Parts: sequence; C-alpha cells; structure tokens
Amino acid sequence: MAPPNPLARARYLLAAHTHKQLPPDGGWEVAFAGRSNAGKSSALNALCQQNALARVSKTPGRTQQLVYFEVPPHEQHYLVDLPGYGYAKVPQELQAHWQAFLDSYFGSRDALKGLVVVMDIRHPLKDYDRQMLGYAVERGLPAHVLLTKADKLSRGAASNTLQAVRRELSSAFGDSVSVQAFSSSAKQGVDEARSVVSSWLGLREG
Repeated sequence: MAPPNPLARARYLLAAHTHKQLPPDGGWEVAFAGRSNAGKSSALNALCQQNALARVSKTPGRTQQLVYFEVPPHEQHYLVDLPGYGYAKVPQELQAHWQAFLDSYFGSRDALKGLVVVMDIRHPLKDYDRQMLGYAVERGLPAHVLLTKADKLSRGAASNTLQAVRRELSSAFGDSVSVQAFSSSAKQGVDEARSVVSSWLGLREG
C-alpha cells in the first residue's frame, strides 16, 4: 500500500508581484522554475495528486507572479511556482522587473530550501535553465531537474537524454544538482520527485 502523500493537501495561498506580498521569511519553501510550456504546472499537479492546483495554460507565459501553495497541516511550508521564463512576448519592462525580483528572491530568501527546474526532455538545458540552476548553486541550495514529457520519447531515447544531461550537470555543478526523467501524464517518476520535494520541506511520507 502506498504511503500517504504529504503534499496532497496543498492549496493556493497567494500570488506575489513584489517582496512586500511574500509570506514572512521564516518557513520552508521549495521553488519550481521552468520555461513556458515545459510542463511545470502539470508536474506540480501530479506531485500533489490534484488536477487543478496549478493552472495549466495553453498560452505560455501566463504565470506572471510568484504563486504560493501552502501544505497543511504544516505551518509555513510552501510550494512556490515561479514565473514561466523564456517567453518572448512578455514586455521588456516586465522581464526586467522579474529579473530583479528573482535575483533578490534567490539572493535573500532564507526560507528557500531547494529548487526544482522543469525542462522538456526534448529541449533540455537552455540558457534560462542553466541560469536558474546557477542561482541555486550560488546559494548552496540543492536543485533537482525534472525532464518532463518523457513519454514523448522512446525508452531508449529518454534514457540517452537523461544520461547526457546528467553528465553535463555533473560537469557544470558537481553533485549539487540531481536529475530524473518525468511524465505527469504517464505518472513516470512522480514518486521519486515527490520524495525529493518532501525531504526538502522536512516532510516524511507515511
């Protein structure tokens, strides 16, 4: 029998456009980053076993704030959905605002315990992906890469991509970044990813 999912009760708390709107900086947070349409919302929904916790949009770049989901019954335990990045139609002023906001968030947020970077397995390790991983490594935070949509490739091709990405991440960041194949629709790698996130939040399954 599968153990209870410690993330299953996650619920929307707030959306923050500025630092003043963030919750008090005394809890536990795991942030989720990814290029637009990489499958970040679907991954969050799969980890929490909810269909509509994070809004899945057909229009890339819709998430334009830091969206906080609290994880009851634990106080100040949050999943944080970062703005989808790499989408050209976002106005330049807004891009600059988010760049400054994220720089400050990663540089000073004590509650941040780890970063999950979501990448389409068919298009991994773009410049923005590397930048986000760099944020975490500079802070000494653990990072975990989800190579999403793994069901879109054959098992052999997915395995080859996973090994190639693992080698490149190891070369660039040492052992501070882990990586796995993932598919929200095929439920592939969900338990592994959930275990990583739960451990960073200090939550144990079961």
